[in-house]
Amino acid sequence: MRLLPLQLLTVLAPLIVAAQPASPRPLRSADIYKFRDVGAGRISPDGQWVAYTITTVDSAKDRSDSDVWMVSWDGTRTLKMAGSPEGESNPRWSPDNRYLSFVSGRFESKGGQIWLLDRAGGEAVRLTDLKGGVAEYEWSPDGSRIVVVSHDPDPEESKPDSLKNKNPKPIVVDRFAFKRDGDGYLDRRRDHVWVVDVSTKKAVQITTGDYDDRQARWSPDGKRLAFVSERAAADADRANNSDIYVVDATPGATPVRLTTWNGPDASPAWSPDGASIAYLQASEPQLSAYAQNTIAIVPSAGGAARLLATTLDRDVSALTWTADGTGLRFLLGDDRAQHLAQVEVNGGAVTRLVDGRRVVTAYDVASSGRVVLNTGTARRSAEVHAWDNAALRTLTHVNDSVFAQLQVATTEDVQFKNKDGLTVGALLVKPAGFDPSKKYPMLLRIHGGPNGQDQHLFNFERELFAANGYVVLAVNYRGSSGRGQGWKKAIFADWGNKEVQDLLAGVDHVISLGFVDPTRLGIGGWSYGGILTDYTIATTTRFKAATSGAGSALQTSMYGTDQYIYQYENELGAPWKNPKLWEKLSYPFYKADRITTPTLYMGGEKDFNVPISGSEQMYQALKSVGVPTQLVVYPGQFHGISRPSFVKDRYDRYLGWYGQYLMGITP
Repeated sequence: MRLLPLQLLTVLAPLIVAAQPASPRPLRSADIYKFRDVGAGRISPDGQWVAYTITTVDSAKDRSDSDVWMVSWDGTRTLKMAGSPEGESNPRWSPDNRYLSFVSGRFESKGGQIWLLDRAGGEAVRLTDLKGGVAEYEWSPDGSRIVVVSHDPDPEESKPDSLKNKNPKPIVVDRFAFKRDGDGYLDRRRDHVWVVDVSTKKAVQITTGDYDDRQARWSPDGKRLAFVSERAAADADRANNSDIYVVDATPGATPVRLTTWNGPDASPAWSPDGASIAYLQASEPQLSAYAQNTIAIVPSAGGAARLLATTLDRDVSALTWTADGTGLRFLLGDDRAQHLAQVEVNGGAVTRLVDGRRVVTAYDVASSGRVVLNTGTARRSAEVHAWDNAALRTLTHVNDSVFAQLQVATTEDVQFKNKDGLTVGALLVKPAGFDPSKKYPMLLRIHGGPNGQDQHLFNFERELFAANGYVVLAVNYRGSSGRGQGWKKAIFADWGNKEVQDLLAGVDHVISLGFVDPTRLGIGGWSYGGILTDYTIATTTRFKAATSGAGSALQTSMYGTDQYIYQYENELGAPWKNPKLWEKLSYPFYKADRITTPTLYMGGEKDFNVPISGSEQMYQALKSVGVPTQLVVYPGQFHGISRPSFVKDRYDRYLGWYGQYLMGITP
């Protein structure tokens, strides 16, 4: 039957409506299962392909899985290269372009082993079988060998299964620093350097001894290795002093110490001619919690070191040489952003190659000169980009489909004066559809560290709060990175003072803008952010709800229970030598009866970074004085909550707690 145009439109209307994309919606906590993390891009030597990882979350199995992918330089082809339930990570290219290597625990490769995928075809083949697993690795310049950092094996694991003692044994420790989050109690097994022959698969150990060795890097001629170690100290646990060493890439060779700075030296990078090694020299050892790197160069045969760009006074990392050896590329952390920059070896002039209100998280350079980098903004998570003709070109679009569904908040730079007249920088996140004539509840969310910064990179937590109607303020208080060494060390041995002043100055500033309801203020953070939450609610009663994650307040009780023994003794002094300072820094606990803010305490059961006891003590104190409180302990979790269902649970509990006290939502 022939249809008139109006009749045809009537028939097709439901189909047209169904085909239209759904309107963007607010972010939900369950969206953590949709977002995927894009790992650092690694460009092939010929510059034609970029390998990277994609980490996805499996809600059914309640775990994450990482697979290796690659994308062509022009961005037109994307291929999955390796995937298994055990996960794949750390892809690298062989110098001749033949192999794509990666680390995986597939097929009972305990500790993670190196696998080689021949690009001519076929299945990946396991190269290493190191009992201590593979922590990091690098191909030799000629592609015949791979240097590996591996942990000393557990003698019990080397026994046949029939002879292994299945019963648990007592844990015996004798080290000064005897515990570490994620690793547990520390014994005398160490990380050492090995070299693996690619053709024979034979592995030989290069370094030995009661020292941890790491960051092994090949010389351009493939004869020597530079690495980082604390072996110069009588007791590395008490020293905070690492140095750059060079050793011949043969068993039994004696390492030669190149650096003499009485503090951390790390991240060696050989010059193209092999005559020099660039590295990062950190701050004085006692500033372990406030360290800031400076670029340095030392002759690879030994000699005096020299520093570059000493007036930069910003955070630097990830050094690589330019092909002609006249410059060094690096990541530059600067006031709520992180850029790709370059410094001249002679003269020290610094040029920002990729800048703006963005964060460059990683980069890689091919021998052809092509550069790829991972970068994102406050509105987009980091993806792999080509830096092509001095411009960014997006290569991966892993999360495009997710962002197409969502309303994204607006993130702005704000700055204000603190009590001492100094300018403090912060981020202000406004909900989608923000109306300045309305009065919004506001959350002050505090980053950890303290040596870190809130920056222009997509942040799920801030977006989730904004999607639920909150204005979010993130302040880079004194102690944060991105503003120079003086800004960091301003809080040395003076915790909970200047930081709280800066946080409250930020709250006052945003309230003065007229769109925040001062009667509906919330506060919270994790790690040092949790610690500062405790300090702040013991200082003022203006906050109506708080969440303190992985924090502490009775600081004396942290001595010997967490992993910061060096910092305590070198910043505060031992508690029996300086008890008044320890008591002063514990004021949230000793002033618990002045706290009126309902507070949710949280933490991981196995956290050795800031043990759950810190949250337990404050929970018990508030419970004792009658302030509404709750304690949530995540079983089997360390300092960073990693189990996907627990991650979602934490977000939901944040929203529930703030909703109850700031929004009037019945739990």
